Amino acid sequence: MVRPKKERRIENIPESKFYKPAGIPNARLERVSLTFEEVEAVRLKDLEGLNQQEAADKMEVSRPTFQRILTEARQKIAEALIEGKSLKFEGGSYRLQPRCGECGRDLKESHPGRHRHGQPRCQECE
Repeated sequence: MVRPKKERRIENIPESKFYKPAGIPNARLERVSLTFEEVEAVRLKDLEGLNQQEAADKMEVSRPTFQRILTEARQKIAEALIEGKSLKFEGGSYRLQPRCGECGRDLKESHPGRHRHGQPRCQECE
């Protein structure tokens, strides 16, 4: 019997969840799916510039697990870009837990505070 995957922590879900090459009808495209935790790994490492241990800590996984997630995500992105396939972000084993963009505290889902410049903020940092 296979052990169920542990949920990975992600801080946000992108608004845009689908990308495709220009000029090709969607019906003719093959699709590559990225899980939300793969998107989060790319965001933390490549967009935020964190090192692997920092990013792994934020996702609450080990560094080798983070490396595996990141490698799979980058392979899928390369496949879509090089072979002209569409990318869809969907599914995975995750839990959404945003953090304050200023102090880094966990935000409660029941009271997330206001968003300024795209970053959620806690009441203490308002």
